[in-house]
Amino acid sequence: MDNVKDDSYYIKKIIDDIDFVLKHTKGLSLQYLKKNEVLVDSVMFRFIQIAENAQELSPSFREKSKILPWNQLKGIRNRIVHAYTAIRVDIVYDTVMNDLEPFKNELEKMF
Repeated sequence: MDNVKDDSYYIKKIIDDIDFVLKHTKGLSLQYLKKNEVLVDSVMFRFIQIAENAQELSPSFREKSKILPWNQLKGIRNRIVHAYTAIRVDIVYDTVMNDLEPFKNELEKMF
């Protein structure tokens, strides 16, 4: 089977990573997340993956989907990768609880 790496491929990977994060954080409190280092690491890794795959999307796709926060996504990836000890779990939690699902929904409309 030929694995063509086009926009559809990267969008699917982004959606899969978002689904993973949403599944494993559903109904969790901020306090629980702060105490669960393995889950925090996993969520951070998925954010990195989402941002890396977003970077692979064609410029034309990103241009036609300007509503999506591409720069903020790149920013959170850079913050996680380059300043891990300075990451505020409350901001990550807020992003997961309030922003990931709408982001996913917008991607699915375009997919």
